Amino acid sequence: MTDLALQYGLAFAELYDRGGLIRLDREFVAHLAAGDVALHDRLVTARADPAALDKKAESDLIVDLAPHLEDFLGRLFGIETEVRELQARHEALAPLYSVKRLFVQRRAVREVKEPEAAAFDGDALRRTLAPLIGALAEIPDTRAGVLAWERRYAEAVSAWLADEPANAAPLRTAIEYAAWAVQTAEGRAAHHRGLLFKAPHRLDMEHLVPVETTERGGVTMLRLPEHEWRARQGFALTDAGADLAGALDQANYCIWCHNQGKDSCAHGLVEKDGSFKKSQFGVTLAGCPLDEKISELNLVKSRGYSLGALAIVAVDNPLCAATGHRICNDCMKACIYQKQEPVDIPQVETRTLKDVLALPWGFEIYSLLTRWNPLDIRRPLPKPASGYKVLIVGLGPAGFTLAHHLMNDGHFVAAVDGLKIEPLPPEFSGVTALGERVPFEPIRDITSLNEGLGARVMAGFGGVAEYGITVRWNKNFLKIIRLLLERRVAFSMYGGVRFGGTMTIDSAMALGFDHIAMCAGAGRPTVIPMTNGLAPGVRQASDFLMALQLTGAAKTESIANLTVRLPVVVIGGGLTAIDTATEALAYYSVQVEKFLLRYEILAAERGAA
Repeated sequence: MTDLALQYGLAFAELYDRGGLIRLDREFVAHLAAGDVALHDRLVTARADPAALDKKAESDLIVDLAPHLEDFLGRLFGIETEVRELQARHEALAPLYSVKRLFVQRRAVREVKEPEAAAFDGDALRRTLAPLIGALAEIPDTRAGVLAWERRYAEAVSAWLADEPANAAPLRTAIEYAAWAVQTAEGRAAHHRGLLFKAPHRLDMEHLVPVETTERGGVTMLRLPEHEWRARQGFALTDAGADLAGALDQANYCIWCHNQGKDSCAHGLVEKDGSFKKSQFGVTLAGCPLDEKISELNLVKSRGYSLGALAIVAVDNPLCAATGHRICNDCMKACIYQKQEPVDIPQVETRTLKDVLALPWGFEIYSLLTRWNPLDIRRPLPKPASGYKVLIVGLGPAGFTLAHHLMNDGHFVAAVDGLKIEPLPPEFSGVTALGERVPFEPIRDITSLNEGLGARVMAGFGGVAEYGITVRWNKNFLKIIRLLLERRVAFSMYGGVRFGGTMTIDSAMALGFDHIAMCAGAGRPTVIPMTNGLAPGVRQASDFLMALQLTGAAKTESIANLTVRLPVVVIGGGLTAIDTATEALAYYSVQVEKFLLRYEILAAERGAA
């Protein structure tokens, strides 16, 4: 058994029991009363009559509660030191963002126009600055190196600004260097791995993607400039997402407009008649479909409270492991910045989750916040058992999200899926391969369960997130979502069940279910009614992705038969089409290498003839 010892006299098993959660909530309220009586009274008043809370008052309340919840969770799990260390990492980066906004963008770029900045010798300015800020005269060409240089610049500028008359000369040099670094091609190239001197660019709706025209083999085509290319080798994760510095850059770029009631990222951009605005491309700018408290998240994260920020996310989006980076961006489309690049909100959300998961017992903290969340003023606790039993058909994003909410509403949930679902280790899931309930252990380090996407076993859980979405998204998050559900006694799931075949509506109702929720359909390929639509060489994109993922064809050791010949023509431009194009290119080289390896082995054994 692992060594988790919860404080406040609670046992680990109580975190999965409603009675234990009620006790935990009382401990938090007492913790709050001991630290801030006025805030405690605000929370109690709000819980007594949530309908009386206006949006601004609710936002202020949860933002004020977040640091206290972070302290409480740190003590509950005995990780106060690690939480403070994470806060310190945020604090160490803070000068970057204040100097970027107040000095680089609002002062240097406004004082020194582009023609003047172009005449500066950036290398000479940097050599002058280096001894003043305690940095190298040259900028290392690594992310960590350039960020370290920029932090020294920001810290020095912050100190100089405290006494401008005494530091007029170094401040002038800093202003000229900032203007050069932001406004010239050489400056941008020198800091291309950094953050401090990157200004938001204006949006040109006719040229959103920086493509160039080229000709190859007599065919004229568009392609990204070479510096935008990303190497793709096999089926490993292609984009790990923003690091902490990058996510905080976006959180600080946000103007936290919930204070003015203009957080359109969450609630949409609205016309005078109350309807949602549309973009230049006719896309409805309705904001986050979940009405997630995005501005509040960014504000709390920028202050260094990652656990508090994750709790804010979990109020409206408890299964945020299935969203965020590379999944959805409706919030970005409706961001208040419509004439310049929007805040990259999904990066902030995903980074916040990753920062918490990286803590000792981070998964257990995230898991707890999906069941008990004091920042959810209306319902901090799950409802009592209702006695209702619901059958969910399909364990994709719709099915597993619905299962979570139904359980928090007090219902029992059984879920079936047509795919075979591979069992997880019972010591972590609490369920054996035969479906028997056993005690499970707390997980200190969730990354110990991660697998490389190129070698990962398809577990059958997740629907389209398992077989449709490609390596642009880390599918290890599916294991996290599954554990959130599978550990709960009000949930059971069964793979290899075809609804309409193995099970019917009548047989489900005969088993005692009160409701059936149909959450299947994304896996059904759309057969387009066109001549020769199923001729040899023509394949539906969703069918191709399913075959690639579910048969294991992408793995070197697999003997699955999936043949692709170039050139491949993909018709369509949505996410499925993009995934199909990128995966066909990636799979082609894997396929050729597998074929060559097997040929060489056979030729060595039996002769080339």
